[in-house]
Amino acid sequence: MHAGFKNKRVRRDTIAGCLFIAPSFLGFVLFSFLPLVLTIVLSFSQWELVTGLKGIQFAGLENYKELIGDPVFKESLKNNILFAVWALPALMILGLLGAILIDDFTFGKKLFKTIYFLPYISSAVAVATVWRVVFQPSYGPINSFLFSMGMENPPKWLADPNWALFTITLMFIWQNIGYYILVYITGLQAIPQDIYEAADIDGATKWQKVRYLTVPLVSPTTFFLFVTGMISTFKIFDAIQILTQGGPGTSSSVLVHYLYKASFEYYKIGYGSAISIVLFLVVVLITIIQWGGQKKWVNY
Repeated sequence: MHAGFKNKRVRRDTIAGCLFIAPSFLGFVLFSFLPLVLTIVLSFSQWELVTGLKGIQFAGLENYKELIGDPVFKESLKNNILFAVWALPALMILGLLGAILIDDFTFGKKLFKTIYFLPYISSAVAVATVWRVVFQPSYGPINSFLFSMGMENPPKWLADPNWALFTITLMFIWQNIGYYILVYITGLQAIPQDIYEAADIDGATKWQKVRYLTVPLVSPTTFFLFVTGMISTFKIFDAIQILTQGGPGTSSSVLVHYLYKASFEYYKIGYGSAISIVLFLVVVLITIIQWGGQKKWVNY
């Protein structure tokens, strides 16, 4: 009798647990798993969106073979890597330095947190629109200031193939730095103060405490930001679409933007799906490498 009551209770708890996770699980299946499966299937097909579902034709590895010889795809992948190499280290270093400085302030911590975090929660469209005006080559505030300082030929920024991607990187850093500062502040506040007090007794300088205590002790936070930051740099789209549309030429084209153009401007859904699968594999590979390397430098 007791065993039967226990089994009934276990079944009831199991059903209740399944009902609780059902909405989240259903959302995952409908909006993540099924689209991934369909994207994989479509990447092996030739399908132009305007032909409807009847126009889907199996193409084997043709889309992937075309990618290998596609100069725009290669340029987009290179730009994505450059963007990550430029933006991520700057965000990590500036975020940690900003967190240390703000955490040391006696007054005004909440004010500085709010100021730095505002760009992160602002509309990406609004931020990109403002930056497009700021870096306008003829009458923008930046070049107007450079003209007033006597520079005859300042950079054309977004209109210059050599500067467009770098300018977008600056905007990305400015917009996201507040998030990195706040996450690092959380990591700093989790460090026991006894450690710093012991270092003070031993005569450690501020730099020595940062180098030998702060940096190792916030390494789990650094690892978290490194993984999520790498993913976010490979997902950038809205700023590029608003500011340059991948131009001039293909100088600021990245994988997500090229995927969008291939799928919804050229209507080559199969080819766009192949690009998305390559992007997915690149992000997974980078994440696996990061997880493998964490054992050497992350201190838990």
